[in-house]
Amino acid sequence: MNHSVHRHLGIEIRTYDEKIRRFIPGYETMLAVAAREIVRTKPDLTLDLGGGTGALSEAILSADASGTVELIDIDRGMLAQARSRLARFDERTRFTESSFHAPLPPCDAVVASLALHHIPSIGEKRGLYRRIYGALRAGGVFVNADATMPAAPPARDAAWRSWINHMAASGIEEPRAREYFAQWAEEDTYFPLEAELDAIRTAGFDAECVWRRGPIAVVVARKLL
Repeated sequence: MNHSVHRHLGIEIRTYDEKIRRFIPGYETMLAVAAREIVRTKPDLTLDLGGGTGALSEAILSADASGTVELIDIDRGMLAQARSRLARFDERTRFTESSFHAPLPPCDAVVASLALHHIPSIGEKRGLYRRIYGALRAGGVFVNADATMPAAPPARDAAWRSWINHMAASGIEEPRAREYFAQWAEEDTYFPLEAELDAIRTAGFDAECVWRRGPIAVVVARKLL
């Protein structure tokens, strides 16, 4: 996978953290919920898949005084931004330029935010979820914060409308919002929440959705054995 946030979203990396809040409903709460679910397990090592500019890694590191976070991203520009952002955490951070399709090291927690929707098929996602399960130590946790989209037309239409309304409230008019959706569809695939939970459970996890706002959901999956 060769992914560029600048090309995909049509924004400069330096403006990403401001623009993403205009794009994503409940962005701040999403990060806080995902970080909370990771930190409560007190992991020694957390992998942040597709970690971008490091916003979620920062939330985890700020809330947990001892754990290490390894931020994995294939976008070199985003990694550079994350290095600068997380510099104050120094030895508690690692940065790996790699696809999340690459082998994962043993760890205590895995997290992803707005990253795994770049995987185009549910079959590929099942494969990733199995590899995450295999990398986690017993008692480990996987947290995925991402966009989902219902399969049934009425619910799907309502989810899209909720998303458009958020963008409109953030100053992005509906025609422009729809242009963004069409542009993102070249690389993004949003599955129903039920399909995501089924794929995660099939990998062996005990999984539940702990937060949802419009199309955005936070799923927590636990490796019990």
